[in-house]
Amino acid sequence: MRPPSPSIPEKEFLLTTLEQSLRLDGRGLIEMRPLELSFGSDLGCVECALGNTRVLAQVDAKMVRPLPERPFEGIITIHSEISPMASPEFESGRPGEEEVALARMLDKVLRRSDAVDREALCILAGQRVWHLRLTIHCLSDAGNLLDCACLAGIIALRHFRRPEVEVLGDEVTIHPPTSRAPVALALHHAPFCLTFAFFRPSSTSTNTSSITPPISLLDPSQLEQRLASGTLSLALNAQRELCVVHKAGGIPLAPEELLSAVEVAVRKAKELDTLVEARVKEDWLRKKVEVR
Repeated sequence: MRPPSPSIPEKEFLLTTLEQSLRLDGRGLIEMRPLELSFGSDLGCVECALGNTRVLAQVDAKMVRPLPERPFEGIITIHSEISPMASPEFESGRPGEEEVALARMLDKVLRRSDAVDREALCILAGQRVWHLRLTIHCLSDAGNLLDCACLAGIIALRHFRRPEVEVLGDEVTIHPPTSRAPVALALHHAPFCLTFAFFRPSSTSTNTSSITPPISLLDPSQLEQRLASGTLSLALNAQRELCVVHKAGGIPLAPEELLSAVEVAVRKAKELDTLVEARVKEDWLRKKVEVR
């Protein structure tokens, strides 16, 4: 069952506040909600929260035979699930348009962008490789579920460590963490997804020569996302490399508006990369002490 659509007064009030560079939750237009991370007892398990939007990500690894056409590469699969617990909009066993779009973006951002070095997952060429399975559970949708899910996924991959293996001839030995320290995944880069919502100002003129630029804001809440005229999702890393650009909605964007969004996304990606790196190392050290 879908929640009721926002009323006309809600729409007018939201647009009026945005035209004054104000948001209902007190944030600035390009300010993200605070990021909260909670790591599980297993490596590769993390719960990520942007405000009240919460996502749980888990990475598992098992040894399998490689694909015949890629004998020197490991396998990465991503499974995402949005339960009705996250929002009344979602139904169990019946993926809607938003769920399909989320799964496609996760695949583009985390797998097809070559974030993980798949050749480093090869154990014995043509015979044994690691199969990584990233599972994304969307626990609560309070807006911008895509960015939160992508964050949880890349953090889980950075936090995960696979068992150390030893190869002697055709024999493969997997060493438990108690005998040999597990090995972190080899990552080419860490992409972060940042979504902007755009609104048509009420003062927009029908004269194309004097069209008012759209109002843009970062990390939209659920109400902002539902009322937006369009969204722009940018996936990029701290090295300023743009991985994915996805625009939804019919509102046109001028080149300078797109470049402005990219500049904001670059700054935010660097901030997120620094924060995530510190938190992952901190939890690794804590778990190492617990094992000893």
